[in-house]
Amino acid sequence: MKVGVIDYGVGNLGSVVRALEELDVTPRLIDRPVDLHDAGCLILPGVGSFTDCANLLDRGGWFDALRQEVLEFGRPLLGVCVGMQLLADFGVEGAADGTQGTPGLGFVPGTVEHLATRGCNLRLPHVGWNEIRCGEGCDHLFDGIPDGTDFYFTHSYTFVAQYQADVIATADYGVPVTAAVRHGHVWGTQFHPEKSSRAGFKLLANFLAGPSC
Repeated sequence: MKVGVIDYGVGNLGSVVRALEELDVTPRLIDRPVDLHDAGCLILPGVGSFTDCANLLDRGGWFDALRQEVLEFGRPLLGVCVGMQLLADFGVEGAADGTQGTPGLGFVPGTVEHLATRGCNLRLPHVGWNEIRCGEGCDHLFDGIPDGTDFYFTHSYTFVAQYQADVIATADYGVPVTAAVRHGHVWGTQFHPEKSSRAGFKLLANFLAGPSC
């Protein structure tokens, strides 16, 4: 299995690569959009701001290449942290009045909004371990992971899905937080599976073992 970790100029790639290596997978760092087609499935990391990451994707020619791979060729994709947020239609961070914000990939309908605007009164950013809930009929991403398992979060913005059916796990941080999404063969986790010990490694293994990969 060829697993491509998309290297578009953000940090945190090392921990993702090491987690995959722990699963006896040999990941490939992909730093050119033209090489996306060589991977069987893709992981899109992200740290920092939605706007900065989206601009890097745009300037590097990743938007069109990713849309072709995912929408035309059906390439499975997992977005992590800001990588999950980039799956949305728009991120409102830094949005000027009268605009929808910075465009995302549009793979999972929705927007990315600041937790404070969603009513969160707790300290931000939300950093640390928090339990997730996926309820009945959990997606295969959470096979073998008990409901209520803790995962590691660090974020101030949250994914607001247009369709509740796309939300496959939630957390609570004063307000409901979208912890994971799925739309077709595209998944995203707001938490960092690569920093979430055994449960995170199990989640990555589930993604790689899925029928689409």
